[in-house]
Amino acid sequence: MELELTLEGMNLGIDERRPLVIAGPCSAETEEQVMETARQLSHNGIKIFRAGVWKPRTKPGGFEGKGAEALPWLQRVKAETGMLLATEVATPEHVETALKAGIDILWIGARTTANPFSVQAIADALKGTDVPVLVKNPVNPDIELWTGALLRINNAGIRRLGAIHRGFSSVDSKLYRNPPMWHIPIELKRRFPSLTIITDPSHMGGRRDLVAPLAQQAMDLGMDGLMIEAHCNPDCAWSDANQQVLPEVLDFILDRLVVRESVEITESISQLRKQIDELDNQLMDLLTKRMRVSREIAEYKKLHNMTVVQTTRYSEILDKRAAQGVLCGMNPDFVKKVYEAIHSESVRQQIEYMNK
Repeated sequence: MELELTLEGMNLGIDERRPLVIAGPCSAETEEQVMETARQLSHNGIKIFRAGVWKPRTKPGGFEGKGAEALPWLQRVKAETGMLLATEVATPEHVETALKAGIDILWIGARTTANPFSVQAIADALKGTDVPVLVKNPVNPDIELWTGALLRINNAGIRRLGAIHRGFSSVDSKLYRNPPMWHIPIELKRRFPSLTIITDPSHMGGRRDLVAPLAQQAMDLGMDGLMIEAHCNPDCAWSDANQQVLPEVLDFILDRLVVRESVEITESISQLRKQIDELDNQLMDLLTKRMRVSREIAEYKKLHNMTVVQTTRYSEILDKRAAQGVLCGMNPDFVKKVYEAIHSESVRQQIEYMNK
């Protein structure tokens, strides 16, 4: 039985026809820094102010936040600017303290999402409240873990629930701090169409020059909003300095953001989709024929006592098809992934045949 989320939308009292924007510094460092950043953001029309109060770090020794000491600074932001407040919580004690301080939106960080015990403890602490909660994707690319965390919070009675896509850790990332792996939030949206999903290009890119293009990609893919780190003096930030932007730079980015509209499907695109459907049918037919040949090869291998995988042949296929893909205007990595998947299924079918 497929589990479902019971949702009511974020209902934050701001214009939900436009992308949701949450902005502010990575960490609340000093009262002066918090207020100066908030004033600039508010002046530019930002309605939700974010700041990390408790900062879980990968390794000890870094700045881990001011804790409850910083909450009065956020209260002052709300009193003077009228902005809603958002901060991260990682324990039941954080939840209780933040709610007592009048924090409007809570989010659960990537490291916490990865631990079902921690998520359940937070869910238990949230029972009986109506605070909006955002759940970041886990550090590793695991949609089931992300879904599980959302369901745990939802089961606690939280109906104003959303997700934050901040990218996923990768051992071989060359460009991004946390590669987007857009197919994962897209699949989450497919499973839960009413779920609000906002993108965090700051953590995704890890560099301020990547914030704008990643934010635009998020809008192109139909994400519901953005969480962006902005600091009044980003070069001197106490945490994640490289990925924070000046409030005026954020205003520049948002001003030039192209927001795609959801419109009725026209006859033109309907016809193009029919062509895609027909081509997909042809692909499935070709794959069926290819697998049939693979099973004939398995018969030969079984008769001659050969191993299923012939690595030289496999390498030849990958190299040849990747080069062919480039000539056809496709990314060679994409072509390799396609043929790796085809080869994997071919091997599975051959093993199944040979062990009958």
